[in-house]
Amino acid sequence: MMDIRATLKRWKMLATEIDPEEFEVLEHDEEALADAFIRDLEFGTAGLRGIIGAGSNRMNVYTVAQATQGLANYLNRTFDNPSVAIARDSRNMGEEFCEISAGVLAANGVRALLYPRIEPTPALSFAVRDLHCSAGICMTASHNRAEYNGYKVYGPDGCQITTQAAKDIQSEIGCVDIFDDVTCMDFEEGIEAGLISWIGDDTIDRFIDCCAQASLSSEKGPLSVVYTPLHGTGLECVTKILERIGVSDLTIEPDQAIPNGDFPTCPYPNPEVREALERGLALAEEKQADLLLATDPDADRVGIAVVKDGEPVLLTGNETGILLTDYICTMLSEKGCDLKDKVVISTIVSSTMLDELCKDRGFELRRTLTGFKYIGEQIGYLEAEGQADRYAFGFEESYGYLAGTHVRDKDAVVTSMLICEMARWYRAKGMDLIDALNALYAKYGYFENAVVSFGFAGSDGIERMADVLTKLRAERPTRIANLAVESSVDYEPGIEMPIMGGKGDAQAQILPSANVLEYALEGQSKLIIRPSGTEPKIKVYVFAKGATKEESARTLASLKEAAGELLA
Repeated sequence: MMDIRATLKRWKMLATEIDPEEFEVLEHDEEALADAFIRDLEFGTAGLRGIIGAGSNRMNVYTVAQATQGLANYLNRTFDNPSVAIARDSRNMGEEFCEISAGVLAANGVRALLYPRIEPTPALSFAVRDLHCSAGICMTASHNRAEYNGYKVYGPDGCQITTQAAKDIQSEIGCVDIFDDVTCMDFEEGIEAGLISWIGDDTIDRFIDCCAQASLSSEKGPLSVVYTPLHGTGLECVTKILERIGVSDLTIEPDQAIPNGDFPTCPYPNPEVREALERGLALAEEKQADLLLATDPDADRVGIAVVKDGEPVLLTGNETGILLTDYICTMLSEKGCDLKDKVVISTIVSSTMLDELCKDRGFELRRTLTGFKYIGEQIGYLEAEGQADRYAFGFEESYGYLAGTHVRDKDAVVTSMLICEMARWYRAKGMDLIDALNALYAKYGYFENAVVSFGFAGSDGIERMADVLTKLRAERPTRIANLAVESSVDYEPGIEMPIMGGKGDAQAQILPSANVLEYALEGQSKLIIRPSGTEPKIKVYVFAKGATKEESARTLASLKEAAGELLA
């Protein structure tokens, strides 16, 4: 604790931009003090993410400036005349973090281009490519609680940075003293010097144009939609794209339309969580709308509900992904496309029902590690081979989807358009999306999926998580939930990417090393264990299949219970 006390003393003396009362609170709370200074906020493959506050293990202007100095050093070493696009969502301190980052970049001769207002994360991915930048920074903590913010870094291809780039940037950050080695220019001086500039509305217009190019249906029938941005960034772009496709019966949840980093009506602004959607669900039921759309704060993920027999029914991320895959395949087939030429990309933790669609429809299916940057990376490989038009769709179970190659990250804007098109297309056939989903279940079997999270709080949480994985590697289970373990895969050494369908001529690729364990169980059930990359918790993904919905649900419940026993 003596070292932490010395560090606290230095911060109190030099961190003049932080309210002194924050340090006073830490001085009288040993546990909070230890957590705030126990380590430097880790710069991982997703950049920084943490609780806003004082300390080296917190998101504040000093940790952001230190990270940006490391990034600037990396960019100046890697690129000639580098430039960086910067965006933010509605989270607290986002504007301050953007300005300090721009000032550090400018002081190091790196041009900074900023969106003048909050914009979706996919609009940042788009801007990096559209404006030919060397990198991008998005200030967002996605769907985390209000006390969090983050610093997500993108490469010149519009994807989140590669594992190697993250390591290189982290190495540079490690050489930067948080107070002595950071060079920063005043924001206004940077503008006057031409090193800081604003991204124009024409970039957003081009982004919306590209989203519209992914449209697949000309059906213009009626559709009633309720939409909530969950106090985030989606309102501008989602309403624009829905207007483009003629969705005129659109109702915005009024309170959640207002950007607010405190998320007063939904403390956990995650479209996966029903509590966050209660206001939208109530409004959809009141309006008897066809559809509820809900985007997370940075509008890269979207959740939906369908009003069925008068009541809203939520769909999971996997269900929406399966529906969209099937719909896109149908539309492409109607346009005369050979689906064997098309590539669908998903993650190893997304629905195994996609395998059944692949066998039936014939498209090439590639499975990547968890994280949409790996899906974006595959799009980049196709583009490098002159085959970008082969990409049909990509999704992950956590409500992230992408059609089109205009960005290299999940995009709730283009997906909101496709969901509405799909709902309108089915409505013209006398069906809603629940009917469509049930038809797919009847054809392919009932697949149930769930994610169970186990928290590891406290300063030793990371160590306890590591111990759990070490034990599982040493003692492989032979039965889980009374189902035989037919095979297991450890992704840590790096394994060959699962590829199926298509023309059968896809080149083998090796997945990067990942701290993931997978157990294939009898009856096409499965269980995957993966530590979270952003929070101190282990996620267990459980997959069940049954001849009926009830059978599948029973198996899923057993697997969820067994997951806790495995991690005990």
